Amino acid sequence: MELTYPWVLYIGIPLLVVFIVILFLLKKKEKYKTGKKIANTQYAKNNPYYSKILTKYKVLTALLNIFCIFCIAISLVTLARPAKVETAESRLNNRDIFLCLDVSTSVIELDDNLIKEIKETVKNLKGERIGVSIFNTSSNLLVPLTDDYEYVLEVLDKLDESLAAYSSTDLDSFTLTQYSQAGTLVGNETRGSSIIGDGLASCIYSFPNLEEEKRTRVIIFSTDNDDASFGGPIVSLKEGGQIAKDNGIKVYALCPDAAGEEDKEELKEVAETTGGQFYIGEDKQAVSEIVSKIESLQKTEVQGTKEVKRTDQPQIPVILLIISIGILFIINKRVKL
Repeated sequence: MELTYPWVLYIGIPLLVVFIVILFLLKKKEKYKTGKKIANTQYAKNNPYYSKILTKYKVLTALLNIFCIFCIAISLVTLARPAKVETAESRLNNRDIFLCLDVSTSVIELDDNLIKEIKETVKNLKGERIGVSIFNTSSNLLVPLTDDYEYVLEVLDKLDESLAAYSSTDLDSFTLTQYSQAGTLVGNETRGSSIIGDGLASCIYSFPNLEEEKRTRVIIFSTDNDDASFGGPIVSLKEGGQIAKDNGIKVYALCPDAAGEEDKEELKEVAETTGGQFYIGEDKQAVSEIVSKIESLQKTEVQGTKEVKRTDQPQIPVILLIISIGILFIINKRVKL
């Protein structure tokens, strides 16, 4: 237990001591100056009853003075605000997970199923950082790597709602679809759509400090690998896979069953090159297996932030003060000759 304002005692206690000394000296100085002197009191002083009452008076007066001083001292302690101080150091897992989604219309159903499954996984994360990147013609970083899981779930809910709106034709649904389109169709008139390699590369470089930090990094990559770009991507899918491999990033790819066989084979080759795996998205166990694989990857704890928590603890001083004041009233009533 610590005192929030210890200077109250540093100042208060010396003043209290000085106050007591002054009172004692004044009382001693005025001992025979007040009241009236009476002659022939020896008989009364020798009376047993008088001696008993006088002794009682002196004891009670002394107790009264002691408890007065005690009350002042306890009041000073209370003003100094005793508090319980706890220092908690958070420990974070140095594992980063990016959800990288192709949001072209041909992959909407796969993305929708993946998001629903991954939300349950996010609820069970402890210390890992997770991010969300979506792409079509261009990439949009929806959530940078964070351990604010409530925010991640909020974004995934909005994204899920936006993707589901594609199957509706009303105006409100059209507005909802803009959430998943915003920032992903930049230059689509000249570049085409579903630029897979660029989407993967953009997600890779969304990991901070790739060369400086040694962390376990994973990308869950959802796409049909049907590149519809005009003139080809800036970064091919295989080149994106090589960048991931060079930076120690494992890619776990999901592809719809309706995708072409060549597209599936290329996506599988790239995922396995990085040390990850390839899955057919319609398999309900796919996400569970990916999560299991990610959890089996080595992770180490890194030092997080230190949080100092201070909780006021006035209960004991206040209780002692109340009891002392009660005793003072009782003693005061008993101080009689």
